[in-house]
Amino acid sequence: MQSNEIRQILSQNPWFASLPVSLADKLLEKGKLKLLHNQQILHQKNDLADGFYCVLSGRIRISNFTVEGKELVLTWIQPGNWFGEISLIDGLPRTHDGHAEESTTLLKVSKSSFEQLFKDNHEWSQHIMRLLCQRVRATFSLIDETGCLSLKGQLCKRLSLLQEGLEEQQHNTMTAELAISQDALAQLIHSSRQTINKILQGLQKENVINLKYGKITILDRHALEKLSQI
Repeated sequence: MQSNEIRQILSQNPWFASLPVSLADKLLEKGKLKLLHNQQILHQKNDLADGFYCVLSGRIRISNFTVEGKELVLTWIQPGNWFGEISLIDGLPRTHDGHAEESTTLLKVSKSSFEQLFKDNHEWSQHIMRLLCQRVRATFSLIDETGCLSLKGQLCKRLSLLQEGLEEQQHNTMTAELAISQDALAQLIHSSRQTINKILQGLQKENVINLKYGKITILDRHALEKLSQI
């Protein structure tokens, strides 16, 4: 993957795009490519942090397991998005498992390089704090989502957020097709595949979405957003 291609992918992320050019250049200069096969583990919960990552292609599944062995998916990290800074800052272990959902290419900034950025650039701490604030806001939103919405509302909210993330990644406001399985959606909102299928079939009858194997096409964005509030 060429450096200009990497920069184009990274620039799709608002946080990276807001960095001063000199700082963005240094971050790219320190980054090394890391390739993962489908389902290969990047890190496990309680591992010590070894780097700051950005997904260039593929995606990373962030999850935990219950004592019964059931996987609880928190999110998927899509191309252009950075992660891993929290454990680098507080020195505590990773909070979740991270697996490649498919063949995945990452840009890795090592722990030592990440720490050196603080020493060499006083602006770096301000930008990292802003990234952390985005994490906190996303967490609050997730708490509100799971605590106040019905299961149908949670599912619609997730579909809406997935579409927004895809549009941001591709700079395309017309993106309507999501490549995600019903099993994956069930993991995401901690429900069963049967329940998710029933809700999705209902949304299809309401002409909000259209279902294909492994894909969901959003037909009525406005209706989906309204259902995300119930």
